[in-house]
Amino acid sequence: QVQLRESGGGLVQAGGSLTLTCAASGRTFRSYAVGWFRQAPGQEREFVAAITYSGESTYYADSVKGRFICSKDNAKNMAYLQMTSLKPEDTAVYYCNAPWTGYTPRLNVGSWGQGTQVTVSS
Repeated sequence: QVQLRESGGGLVQAGGSLTLTCAASGRTFRSYAVGWFRQAPGQEREFVAAITYSGESTYYADSVKGRFICSKDNAKNMAYLQMTSLKPEDTAVYYCNAPWTGYTPRLNVGSWGQGTQVTVSS
């Protein structure tokens, strides 16, 4: 299994941007699809975005489509989530997951990072 660590979260004003990074250990990361999920206080963890192992295909929740971009650099064992036009409702702890196997968090039994807090002020 790979070990994952997210970074890049912080406090940003509405309309601002942040880029989250998921750093992975292990050579198998390059063969894994990567998912991004988030969990707001009092709410269940939800799917945000995902990218196939090669980076050829990406998937997004409707709520972030057109604002977030998911990418992967297999040479660096990194995945990224570029977030633009941020809204207060994007406030949550963001997690990366690999290998990503689906939209339902509890069905993704691979590795999870510890999460990084994103707070968007209005």
